[in-house]
Amino acid sequence: MQRYLQKYGKRVLFPIALIIGLLYFFLQQNNSAEVEIIHAVEEQPIHNEIEEITVVVSAVIVDIKGQVNFPGVYELTEEHRIIDAIQLAGGYTEQADTKMINHAQRLQDEMVIYVPFQGEEVEEHVNSITPQNKASTKVNINTADEAQLMTIPGVGPAKAQAIISYRNEAGKFQAIEDIKKVSGIGEKSFERIKDLIEVK
Repeated sequence: MQRYLQKYGKRVLFPIALIIGLLYFFLQQNNSAEVEIIHAVEEQPIHNEIEEITVVVSAVIVDIKGQVNFPGVYELTEEHRIIDAIQLAGGYTEQADTKMINHAQRLQDEMVIYVPFQGEEVEEHVNSITPQNKASTKVNINTADEAQLMTIPGVGPAKAQAIISYRNEAGKFQAIEDIKKVSGIGEKSFERIKDLIEVK
């Protein structure tokens, strides 16, 4: 064995040493590549995608009538409340009766806000805030049923039935002024609703 190593030792050891050296070199290269990959992953910025939520606020047109300082038609948004519309109209007059006004109610397009004067008779269930039918801003008092008539500010079940009864007994209204012939609807009530009714 010793003679074999002395005779062939250099020839055998050199290839073995070469193979070990090459293996070591390749292992070092692989380790370096893995370290570079880890560093590259660590250095990549993390982006948190935040979706932007766009809130669309629709405009509304409201008609403010009665005991406010500046009655008229105003443009606000559906996020506004009744109190905002009242303030835009200059606030209440000294004669205003505000106990039936829901100041916290959100506005609706084509809403009529009617503020009665103190002592004015208004149906208890009617809070004087009535959104109009979007298909037509006026109620045809010759064809409207009870529910449609009750969309008129100040007209509750009793007055709606009185209008229907008068219509059945006397025939169709010839003019909007004829509604004053109905019991419970006087000149002041007519002035309040004349722009909201029609006859056809």
